[in-house]
Amino acid sequence: MISYLEFEKPVAELDAKITELRDAAGEDGSVDISKELKRLEKKSATLLESTYRDLSPWQKTQVARHPGRPHFHDYLRHGFTDFMPLGGDRAYADDQAIMGGLARLGERKVMLIGHEKGNDTESRIRHNFGMGKPEGYRKAIRLMELADRFGLPVVTLVDTSGAFPGIEAEERGQAEAIARSTEACLGLGVPMVAAIVGEGGSGGAVALASAERVLMFEHAVYSVISPEGCASILWRTAAKAPEAAEAMKMTAQDLAKLGVIDRIVAEPVGGAQRDPQAAAEALATAIGEELDALAGLDADTIRRKREDRFLAIGSNISR
Repeated sequence: MISYLEFEKPVAELDAKITELRDAAGEDGSVDISKELKRLEKKSATLLESTYRDLSPWQKTQVARHPGRPHFHDYLRHGFTDFMPLGGDRAYADDQAIMGGLARLGERKVMLIGHEKGNDTESRIRHNFGMGKPEGYRKAIRLMELADRFGLPVVTLVDTSGAFPGIEAEERGQAEAIARSTEACLGLGVPMVAAIVGEGGSGGAVALASAERVLMFEHAVYSVISPEGCASILWRTAAKAPEAAEAMKMTAQDLAKLGVIDRIVAEPVGGAQRDPQAAAEALATAIGEELDALAGLDADTIRRKREDRFLAIGSNISR
């Protein structure tokens, strides 16, 4: 059952009427309601499409955080095959917020790494709501180095509000682990494609997204801080989060113009949460196309393309 966001209330009301109509028809079947049902369903679909066509940055943030939005395991199930999980940083622990392992994308072998937020209370706690700890980023480094050694492309799925800010994480070197993970991305001699599939928050996202090709779902967000955090700093109140989201240029559409991301991947109408399988398949197709374009390049060329990409960010902004 879909969970409706605040701005989706008109759609929710229409869908409720459709459900009531179906239930009433199911009681005796003496009244033909097929025409009315078809009319309401068409009206609901049209309203949903128009609503999602003009979302504000704050509304896109809400969609990116939707509790029903697909996460790492959903993309793995519908977009990849033959996954072999690889765990642990070989130093402290196996962080469940960052998952990774060998997989196939079509006929291509890849190293798949990504944030997992979980989909219910138990799994969200187990995966720490997708907030990676130092051991998670060190695991990512280990897997990237393994991929580099065996010539496997690296694919990352980014979906985190940020790295875990707890005291114990800082004690174990959170900042250093994030920096080393970013460095590992930039130093790879194999193709790397990163996809922002939900939230891309701060260094916790950059540490898995410093690739030569960065994709982003059309309703995902990517920023240095959350809108609430930005508003609290600038206006001393989180209530200004919608204004902050607008100013931060954190949507896929704004970031594509700035050159921060390279490609926007379309979502099913109403967001990826309405059809996780279709969203995963669209993402897998886009990633496969990007890897095809990078195939055959030598390590030096790949590193140079990656370096040039990040040095060029923002260069087209008029001053």
